[in-house]
Amino acid sequence: MPRNYIFSSESVARGHPDKVADQISDAILDAFLAQEATAHVACETLVTTGLVLVAGEVLAREAYVDIPSIVRRTVARIGYDDPAIGFDHASCAVLTAIDEQSPDINRGVEQAGSEELGAGDQGIMFGYATDATPELMPLPIMLAHRMMIRLEEARRDGSLDFLRPDGKGAVSVRYENDRPVSVEGIVLAAQHKDVGIGKVREGLLEEVIKKSIPRELCDFSRICDHIHINQTGAFVAGGPKADTGLTGRKIIVDTYGGSAPHGGGAFSGKDPTKVDRSATYAARWVAKNVVAAKLARRCLVELAYVIGKAEPVSIAVETHGTGAIPDPEIEQRIRRVFDLRPRAIIETLRLRRPIYEQTASYGHFGRNLEDFTWERLDRVDALRQA
Repeated sequence: MPRNYIFSSESVARGHPDKVADQISDAILDAFLAQEATAHVACETLVTTGLVLVAGEVLAREAYVDIPSIVRRTVARIGYDDPAIGFDHASCAVLTAIDEQSPDINRGVEQAGSEELGAGDQGIMFGYATDATPELMPLPIMLAHRMMIRLEEARRDGSLDFLRPDGKGAVSVRYENDRPVSVEGIVLAAQHKDVGIGKVREGLLEEVIKKSIPRELCDFSRICDHIHINQTGAFVAGGPKADTGLTGRKIIVDTYGGSAPHGGGAFSGKDPTKVDRSATYAARWVAKNVVAAKLARRCLVELAYVIGKAEPVSIAVETHGTGAIPDPEIEQRIRRVFDLRPRAIIETLRLRRPIYEQTASYGHFGRNLEDFTWERLDRVDALRQA
């Protein structure tokens, strides 16, 4: 039954401590894949005051990666290049604790002499799409990402020269009959130099919020009491100096902003033999093509795998009553059109490339970038004809 409600989603800036950790992990993954496409990498990062700790497991026969150099280069690129911020690329200590991947895990993946790839772990993965936006993504998370992208632009282009790298925001959207109709609330917190909170709030409202939230969706004068900018006042101390960051703590930001379930597995730092990453990308690819084919207005796809086996142990489809045909029939079409074994996913979506650092901020889905092959609409006709 259609509902009326308000739904909120959040995003975070590239300089948020958890996203710093994600970007470091994916930069290290990219460095291995650039040298050895079949490298197995599971890389975790912790960032805190004056310290970056990189740990994990790697199986690479030829690649050599200078992890401290990659860490420092990534931290600088994010914007932590000034000691006055309290965390910077030149002075932070970098510790590494990398072991070889467990032979038990590798045996499951490589299938011992078989040409097939087994799933790198057991787990459940979800993909989602909705026709509520041109990107076939939920509107709240797309607006929250857009606001964070504009925050980054305002810092880098000098529009707001007092900004520092950390920040986060949220957007609340009113739904009527399950369709988004208006923005009802905005939250934005941005790290800044000590210039006075009045200047900060005015600048963020004019240069970030009003330039990222479409006026056709938001009457700023009507919701002025529901726009919260640096609510507690000054936000001078931020980044890893103020808050420890860890890889994989922003998985809802990474996906659908809470509009769809999450299997629980993080993405960053994992090579594509880890179905936490590759199968979640595949599930989004499937769901997006189902919606684009107009088989449903909303589509949730769940995949489940067991370590060492190639075929998913289950495929489930839920269209929330929006399907043009019954959900079981959509599931059968998916099975006929998509090969969801790990090797097929990796090869079809070209996932053994150094493309992952760019996924680690502003979401893994809904961005029509050349390397985001899981956003392609290349199975629409096949689904219609299946």
